[in-house]
Amino acid sequence: MKLLVNQVVKGLLKEEIDFQKVEKLTTDAKFDVGDIKASVAGIDFIISSATKHGVDPEMLSNELQQLGLPKEHSSALCKVYESKQTALHDESLRQSFRCSASLQKVDWKINPTSAGDERTVDIRLLLVDPATSKEETLSFTTASSKLKLLLYELNIVRNQMNAVHM
Repeated sequence: MKLLVNQVVKGLLKEEIDFQKVEKLTTDAKFDVGDIKASVAGIDFIISSATKHGVDPEMLSNELQQLGLPKEHSSALCKVYESKQTALHDESLRQSFRCSASLQKVDWKINPTSAGDERTVDIRLLLVDPATSKEETLSFTTASSKLKLLLYELNIVRNQMNAVHM
């Protein structure tokens, strides 16, 4: 179990998983391909969820035992989780704050209004995926009051982020 969990954790840390080793580890249990995939997916879910929510290894072990996992399996899983907890947390944070596209250009136009109507704004964003250099245009129309609210909220978030980094 411990060796299988180590392979799954390697995958979570963006390292190469040795699938031949995973297959060898599961031959004693007579797992077919579907069973291996289910086991790896289950362990991946448990470890990544525990990492995301900052679960204490001892608490995780107790919870897994309450769900019916044998003590030796939950202990093996939690030992690996505990030894790699910092690296898993760091990788989780790195993945959480990534942006898949960068904003290259913003075009906007204020639309004329009829009597009593709120002004609307047409906005066009040019996004570029840095990995593929593929461009995508995102266009939308919004009321000027919603745009003012968005700007206000973005300023609040910027101030909070600046406070965290100081």
